[in-house]
Amino acid sequence: MKKTRNKLAAAVIGAAFFVLAGCGAGGGEPFRIVSGSENQELEAVLEACERATGVDIEMSYQGSVDIMRILQQGGGEYDGVWPASSLWLTLGDAGHKVKYAESISTTPVVFGIRKSLAQELGFTREDVSLKDILKAIQEGKLSFCMTSATQSNSGASAYIGFIQAFLDKNQAVTREDLEKQELQESLRELLSGVERSSGSSDWLKDMFLEGNYDAMVNYECLIISANRELTAQGKEPLYVVYPYDGLSLADSPLGYIDKGNEAKEEQFLKIKEYLLSEEAQTQIEATGRRIGYSGVSPQNQEVFNPDWGIDTERILSPISMPAADVLMEALNLYQTELRKPSLTVYCLDYSGSMAGEGQEQLEEAARTIFVQEEASRYLLQASEKEIDSAILFGDEINGEYLVDEPTAENLQALYEWICQAQPWGGTDIYRAAIRGLDILSQYDLSQYTPAIILMTDGQSNGWTEFDDFVEAYEEMGMDVPVFSIMFGDAQESQLAELAQYTNGRVFDGTEDLIGAFRSVKGYN
Repeated sequence: MKKTRNKLAAAVIGAAFFVLAGCGAGGGEPFRIVSGSENQELEAVLEACERATGVDIEMSYQGSVDIMRILQQGGGEYDGVWPASSLWLTLGDAGHKVKYAESISTTPVVFGIRKSLAQELGFTREDVSLKDILKAIQEGKLSFCMTSATQSNSGASAYIGFIQAFLDKNQAVTREDLEKQELQESLRELLSGVERSSGSSDWLKDMFLEGNYDAMVNYECLIISANRELTAQGKEPLYVVYPYDGLSLADSPLGYIDKGNEAKEEQFLKIKEYLLSEEAQTQIEATGRRIGYSGVSPQNQEVFNPDWGIDTERILSPISMPAADVLMEALNLYQTELRKPSLTVYCLDYSGSMAGEGQEQLEEAARTIFVQEEASRYLLQASEKEIDSAILFGDEINGEYLVDEPTAENLQALYEWICQAQPWGGTDIYRAAIRGLDILSQYDLSQYTPAIILMTDGQSNGWTEFDDFVEAYEEMGMDVPVFSIMFGDAQESQLAELAQYTNGRVFDGTEDLIGAFRSVKGYN
């Protein structure tokens, strides 16, 4: 399989970009599909699709909010759309350009809990409600990792399921429901159990595998994928728990973005017909996805291991999704009031090499995060109790600014302070990152989702070294990811070393610094 990826996509910011051009027709434009990240595991199926149909397929993996915005803007450069859930078609396709949308597979959003802990909590012996999970969190017996409800479908679907469960109703959620204080308090308490956040379901799985966590909320198919890796490494698998009162389903709809091109429409219909064929459906099921709402085909029974708590006889009855305006209100409520507040230290390279175009791009990126009217366009606005600290650095610390009352005015002032600064000096990323740890150590991090976001455009050449950062990190003794944004001539190996050590991630902003900042903020 031939792969190409643009630099922004390689950043793992939810935009990994693949051309599946194995045995396609060659020549001409490929059929471009914007897709959720979970479909990266179906690349072998798509290669087979190319061989069978003669259509070159180009996949661009984006976050759910970005898919929604692409649809709102008419579909951009894409010919097809393949989100994790139909709800993003509902929210995004205001112009009704999407045709022929049909579910390719389904997978429930579940809790995967370390099996020994699930046994200890009694979750392996009987059906589990969300209230049972909340009780375990309140008693300090359980914490979990989850994607952001405003950036990723698995997080959004789980969150809507949480709401439905606490309301104890079968009908779709209404605006009046969201205003109930008892509901909001239950959601806050449940979300206080979130230990690490992510903007991508696929990366959440990878992060979990590299860390030491109790549980994660994710797609059943990605729990299966994680368990395959855990057992191969001789580690304890996760036990799948299906909350009976708030089960959400990802229905993976594939749709055609109609722009009046008959040739593209014909290509789409070939792709869809192949993916719904018995051969392809069996391959898809082998990855841990369901191809029906109950039962599994005999040849794939072993994929759905009952020792992992997977119940193939359970009838998957999805919750009723709210209307689009109610869903948006629910997501905004999550972002601004209910989620565990973030505590973020932005370490921003203001060395001399940033002068000019680099500084202008950084200021525009900062505007996307700190100017709340702009941030709300991407569901990235500040929550009530979050804390934001900015460090401007060269080879020394050039300046610091703290916002611990995140009003729109205070965050606007932070943005203006960044814009007024002047770049100078060399580059010492480790000095800045250590100072970030110093700031974080002043807080009870169990009450926040902490992170250091480090942006640099050059190679660190100061007196401080990686070993100095490791010493400070170990002394601190907390799980804090360093999410790095690579820009200009930044040394990728230095940033990757920080990311690997802290179970963080490197984002590539060399072609789109604004997009990189938006994406990394979605992880926190």
